Amino acid sequence: MDPRRRRTIDALRAAARDAFEGRTLDEVTVEEIAARAGVAVGSIYNHFGSKAGLYAAVVEQALDADRAHMDRAYDADAGPVDQIEAAAQEYLAFYLQHPEHFRLLAAPPEPGRYPAGREVAALLADRVAEQNDRLVAAIREGVARGTLRDVDPELVATALWAAWNGIIGLGWRPDRLRREPEELRRLLTAATDLVRHGLLPRGEDDER
Repeated sequence: MDPRRRRTIDALRAAARDAFEGRTLDEVTVEEIAARAGVAVGSIYNHFGSKAGLYAAVVEQALDADRAHMDRAYDADAGPVDQIEAAAQEYLAFYLQHPEHFRLLAAPPEPGRYPAGREVAALLADRVAEQNDRLVAAIREGVARGTLRDVDPELVATALWAAWNGIIGLGWRPDRLRREPEELRRLLTAATDLVRHGLLPRGEDDER
């Protein structure tokens, strides 16, 4: 790709990511994004087709960052319990290193309201399912090895994912319930530890 074109695309993605943080598609204008990026408004349409198309590109970038963290968690040489614990910590690391990406994924647009809405919704659903499948596989492997008790892997994976999101969400609360990064880390460790011991076979030693 032409370097100038690449710089424009990167600038627009960065500007849109900042503009969309904590705001909806309706609240952000193409003029604002273009001004933040230092380019003409027409560049948005030339490179992304629409404001919603640019939003979809930013969402895809956020999902790629999330996948990179999860790739580190699911180390093939690690046992299933270690993978589950690593997944929790990498999910938090994704939030701490890319809070604008995390919050963007936490509040996607309604699928039917924008031309790219269905595309964004489908992309999010596919990537969430991809990561959920990895967590399900780790739990299923733990059950097969006997290091986790016999549970429904899909049900437990969804419960874990929801719990992690709830804890990390404390990081951007505007009230006294807000928690700082180190507190979030301790809370996540405590929650995962509680679940982990609840998953271990009753009366057996902790084997990984």
